[in-house]
Amino acid sequence: MKFQCPLFAVKDIAVCKEFYSGLLGQKLKYDFGENIVFEGDFSFQQKEHFAQMISVELSSVLTQSHNAELYFETDDFDVLTQKLADRHGIDFLHPIRLHDWGQRTIRFYDPDRHIIEVGENMDIVIARFLKEGKTPEQVAQITQHPIQKVESVFLEINDQRE
Repeated sequence: MKFQCPLFAVKDIAVCKEFYSGLLGQKLKYDFGENIVFEGDFSFQQKEHFAQMISVELSSVLTQSHNAELYFETDDFDVLTQKLADRHGIDFLHPIRLHDWGQRTIRFYDPDRHIIEVGENMDIVIARFLKEGKTPEQVAQITQHPIQKVESVFLEINDQRE
């Protein structure tokens, strides 16, 4: 058996599609009308169809549970957070947070009250620490990433300088 993807029920598949592809820049992989799948293999299904598929009353399909989130990373954290700030109606769970491991994150709700977390790409975080002059060993300790990963980013930075 192989896991395929998570699926989330939504009120309006068109609104969902615009939010994830238009605002968050996700690429649509499949569009089956009442069900859509994005690259990265996460899926949404029209709430009515989902209730029918699992044989429950529509009213029993939750709209906010606070027990899961969709997590994304971006190379352009500042650009994304500005897009979010400029868009009316985004409901943030918290402002930008800087974690002990150096990564900035933000959480907000999608139109169906699913939690979205977006963090800086950890390669960007690692590269920032290295460019500040920290040793690979220090960066591995701060970011909690294996030294091999940090050294890989270090080599990429050096290759780009040449």
